[in-house]
Amino acid sequence: MVGKILIVDDVATNRIVMKVRLTAAGYTPVLAADGATCLKLAQSEAPDLILLELALPDMPGQRLLERLRADPTLQHVPIIVCSALADPAARCAAFRAGADDFLPKPIDDQTLLARIRSFMRARDEVAGFAQHHDGIAMLGLAEAAAPFIQPGMIALITQRSEIALKLRREMAPHLAERVVAMTAEEAMSEGAGPGAIPDVFVIESDFNGPGSGLRLMSDLRSRTHSRHAAFCVQSSHGAAIGAEVAFDLGAHDLVAHGIPAEELALRLSRLLARKRAADALRASVQDSLRLSVIDSLTGLHNRRYGMAQLAAIADISRRTGQEYAVMVVDLDRFKSVNDRWGHAAGDAVLIEVAARLNRNLRDGDLLARIGGEEFLIALPETSLAHARGIAERLCHAIEESPVRIGDMGTLRVTVSIGLATSADANLPCVKDALADLIGRADRALLYAKSSGRNQVTISRTAA
Repeated sequence: MVGKILIVDDVATNRIVMKVRLTAAGYTPVLAADGATCLKLAQSEAPDLILLELALPDMPGQRLLERLRADPTLQHVPIIVCSALADPAARCAAFRAGADDFLPKPIDDQTLLARIRSFMRARDEVAGFAQHHDGIAMLGLAEAAAPFIQPGMIALITQRSEIALKLRREMAPHLAERVVAMTAEEAMSEGAGPGAIPDVFVIESDFNGPGSGLRLMSDLRSRTHSRHAAFCVQSSHGAAIGAEVAFDLGAHDLVAHGIPAEELALRLSRLLARKRAADALRASVQDSLRLSVIDSLTGLHNRRYGMAQLAAIADISRRTGQEYAVMVVDLDRFKSVNDRWGHAAGDAVLIEVAARLNRNLRDGDLLARIGGEEFLIALPETSLAHARGIAERLCHAIEESPVRIGDMGTLRVTVSIGLATSADANLPCVKDALADLIGRADRALLYAKSSGRNQVTISRTAA
């Protein structure tokens, strides 16, 4: 969990003491004595976290926060304000300007290190997604972020419902998000729809006895529906929370009982913003991974996925001794469709043919578009006789009714199919056996084309 931390403080002694603390904890400190140096080092050193004193000689701390957040490369770098200027107004101003936390001086070492570990864990959780997203962006697969963001949902879990209702009422002027009171049982339920799953949980530390809040948070973090939520633990009245324990168990923020409603609202807004950024990155990567194996026009699997799955089918066949079949399907005279009717008509034909093929295959069969008008089909645990019947059915399904091509009317379409089975493959290497099988199916397809089209031809070895 090593990381680079930028320490910004105008007092040399403070910088040196903090440097010693962080170095002993395994971090790499970078030091700045004023705002201008901070801005320069934030750009050149790319810190993982910034510790910021508000009282600086060359610019107000709030202005520095705003300038840091205005830089796109620094928008998501955690900033912890460490300052003796800790009155409620200064704290709220810091959060409005972009601070992620505010620790009043003097700072307890264990609390600070636990807070830093919490931010570093969050960094590591999304680092893999970020690296994958960068690679996707280089390939031009990343999509633009959605321009509209729906209000988030914040759940309050407290000892008594009136506490949650009072908190919701006090935060209402400062928070545009939906805030609901929730029981622990409701929070643990996985039956709610996507819109009913909170983005942020605010959990009273001892809502149901000592330590109950931390236990509930740990349970929620282990559940599929709530594992990506943000968690803020609030100390119960008269109770003290061990910051080190809370953060190491997964809390994203820790607040005291009686915290001003405006400050709590600002903290929750920052948690929600970070959660949304992580969600967007995760969704972008998942969508791009899906697009990397899906043909965007037909919705079928693409060649990359098709060949990988075919190799898996071949491997299973080799281990179980079950026969499987491969078909290569090609649209007849497809070039003339594009030449005469245009590419939009050609796309309509491909989409409809893909849909008809898909409807006439079994669950577990593989269908992929592997070329312009060429499709690959694999039939696990299928004999030659059975595969031939399926192939004939596919030919009939394409031919039996014309394809509508928009306002231009309809068009009769046919396909030719080359069929081969694994029964004749005696090669010990799966890769070689697959190449031989596909080659035989391809040759059978060429024979079907040269013999009049709109027919199934079985590879001569198998015939």
